[in-house]
Amino acid sequence: MLPLSVFIIARNEADRLGATIRAVRDLTDDLIVVDSGSTDGTQALADSLGARVIHHDWPGYGPQKRFAEEQCRHPWLLNLDADEVVPDTLAAELRALFATGEPAHPAWRIGIAEIFPGEAKPHPFAYTLHPVRLYRKDRGRYSSSPVFDRVDLEPGATAGRLKTKIHHFSVRSLGDQLDKLNRYSDQQADDLEARGVVIPSWRVFVELPGNFLKAYFGRRHFARGTYGFLTAMNYAISRHLRIAKHYERRRLASHRDRLDRSGRTS
Repeated sequence: MLPLSVFIIARNEADRLGATIRAVRDLTDDLIVVDSGSTDGTQALADSLGARVIHHDWPGYGPQKRFAEEQCRHPWLLNLDADEVVPDTLAAELRALFATGEPAHPAWRIGIAEIFPGEAKPHPFAYTLHPVRLYRKDRGRYSSSPVFDRVDLEPGATAGRLKTKIHHFSVRSLGDQLDKLNRYSDQQADDLEARGVVIPSWRVFVELPGNFLKAYFGRRHFARGTYGFLTAMNYAISRHLRIAKHYERRRLASHRDRLDRSGRTS
């Protein structure tokens, strides 16, 4: 066992969580699943596979991961999402990292490569993020933002980069992806309102085509042919919804203000 804790946040992930846990349960003696109210048996599945299951109502991405961090017993933490799988090559790289003692950096970036339905492994041109996922709890913590999923490192903390990628099975189906992105756009609109951010109305007209191009070419969805076109459209629609909901809220708030002013002057 490595001197690290693995934590996962989940809700209704019984169809995907098993593969996530099985891939890492031989790496750690402290595997935590923080569940926010699953109704599909996620909790029982995680428990049967040796995870320590803790319920915590959903407060947003950053706060939920911060809560999960607090449940971990080891100073080193590895965070995975419930739709991510550590391949054998990455598990071997993690073992090698700790083989000679304390790793050279207090944090490590790990590539996360998308795998779409119908694919057995990441496409050679798959879009890959490289966030910090392995880190010392005393040198970094997840952001408290409800929508931004990132580890904030303390000043001076350096991050290395591992060679092997996490396999990210992010899409169950196009419909499920769009439902998930629609819910996320609600949270993004909430966050913009809470932070007092105002996005100009002209963005409504360019957000969808601009983000389609970003996903199709910038994130290389074109490499997946027709399916890549469809997932790029879903991404663009979700970004459009974020701006559309933000605009609608501002419009309704302005309308309420006009009614209030007219009521006070009548």
